[in-house]
Amino acid sequence: MADESDVLIIGSGIAGLYTALKCAEFANVILVTKKGTSDSNTNYAQGGIASVFSSEDTFDQHINDTLVAGAGLCDKDSVEMMVKEGPDRIRELIDIGTQFTLKDGNLHLAKEGGHSASRIVHAKDLTGREVERSLLAKISENTSIRMIENAFAIDLITEHHVNAPSKSNFTCFGAYVHNTATDKINIIRAKFTIIATGGLGQIYLHTTNPEIATGDGYAMAYRAGAQLANMEFIQFHPTSLYEPDGTRKKNYAFLISEAVRGHGALLRNKSGKLFMTDYDQRKELAPRDIVARAIDAELKKHGDDFVYIDMTHLPKDEIADNFPNIYKKCLEMGIDASCDYIPVVPAAHYSCGGIVVDKNSRTTLNRLYAVGEVTMTGVHGANRLASNSLLEALIFGKHAAVDIQNRINETFNKVSIPEWDDSDTITADEKVMISHAVKELKLLMWNYVGIVRSDLRLQYAERRINNLLKEVKGIYKRTKVFSGLLELRNLIQTASLIVKGAQMRKESRGLHYNINYPALLKPEGAITTQSKLQNYS
Repeated sequence: MADESDVLIIGSGIAGLYTALKCAEFANVILVTKKGTSDSNTNYAQGGIASVFSSEDTFDQHINDTLVAGAGLCDKDSVEMMVKEGPDRIRELIDIGTQFTLKDGNLHLAKEGGHSASRIVHAKDLTGREVERSLLAKISENTSIRMIENAFAIDLITEHHVNAPSKSNFTCFGAYVHNTATDKINIIRAKFTIIATGGLGQIYLHTTNPEIATGDGYAMAYRAGAQLANMEFIQFHPTSLYEPDGTRKKNYAFLISEAVRGHGALLRNKSGKLFMTDYDQRKELAPRDIVARAIDAELKKHGDDFVYIDMTHLPKDEIADNFPNIYKKCLEMGIDASCDYIPVVPAAHYSCGGIVVDKNSRTTLNRLYAVGEVTMTGVHGANRLASNSLLEALIFGKHAAVDIQNRINETFNKVSIPEWDDSDTITADEKVMISHAVKELKLLMWNYVGIVRSDLRLQYAERRINNLLKEVKGIYKRTKVFSGLLELRNLIQTASLIVKGAQMRKESRGLHYNINYPALLKPEGAITTQSKLQNYS
């Protein structure tokens, strides 16, 4: 069974939804999402969108803050493009109904770590949810967009599937998609395909990412032959709510937003000592990589499980008004943030590397685009500046749509795509093995490929992950596909790419810290601008 569309978009976070709306202005769009429409990293983004609106701020300041956070590996031209186009994209969101927080009739601008000015446009502490709400409402009115839920994209369709594979100039013709409701595997053929699958946080034991963030887009693109880069740069958010083992109800941690520290909250160790003065002159407002390593050092130094965020010096009504979601969640945990310290621990939060794209969001595969967290646009470098992620999704989503519009009438040769063949497979009976493999991978990545790494730890991780890759490949070949198996396959493949990238980078820089190379080289001394990864098999 096959569907056809001008544009196929895989993923329903801000990148996928916004790009779908822009493409629908000139094309028919099929948007597939493996769970519900609101299951995405966007929906859990609390902080906001960084953009220059204040008279006390400038584009140059925002550009410089981004470059400093990126530790010498940002693409300056791409950063300038993103920053300068930001205000227009924010106004566009307002025009479609996004309700950002106002103060005296103007956008209320918050401040976060690494920023030299207040420039975070937000909707209280639930910005992602509000942006996604407005985009979904607009999409529901658009007859040019067909959204398919519970649709898991298994693999991109390239020359590998339609004829003898070549060594170069691969073309994407669409994707094989598993409908988890009907258990059928369909072909979706498209002139252009856009990967907007979000992140990979579920590779780690502690993450702020929802359960769907299993690295699907990275793994699909790699298997298809697209180039990826800088996968070693995994951002660990310094402050996720600590919940003792066995008490967390979901497979992800609750985020205590960067904006809390931007509002004046302090970090204390379990003895009550303010410790950030020992690590950086910017203290609590240092970039995330520095704060996360500082917390990690404190935990290891004292053998503790968590540190504290202290908001008790702030007025109670101010806390409840500015951070209602955080305040409510803490109360549910028996913590009154106005008089109690909040226990926090770092958690995997964002991938700064990914599928290599140009300024038009084109990948190295013909007719394949990628937008959002799954990409390596060059704007984040070795460490993402807070609240630049939603901004990046908007800017590069717009450029993808404009580029596709310019190409929409190009000749597209229809090829014969074979139906999915699972005739020699058996019904899934490996679910226990899969759940154990997921747990093993999460623990392995947390302990050996986490905030602080070493050559020895990476070597151990590489050996075990290679074994897991072989084991899962065998299960995949003999078993009818189902979501758990597909996610495990992607988790392990993506974990392997992170390890490979980390082993290629013989330095400590930004989010990648290796105790065998502790000295941060100057930006111009970067050993490799990109740790390029590509699969030609």
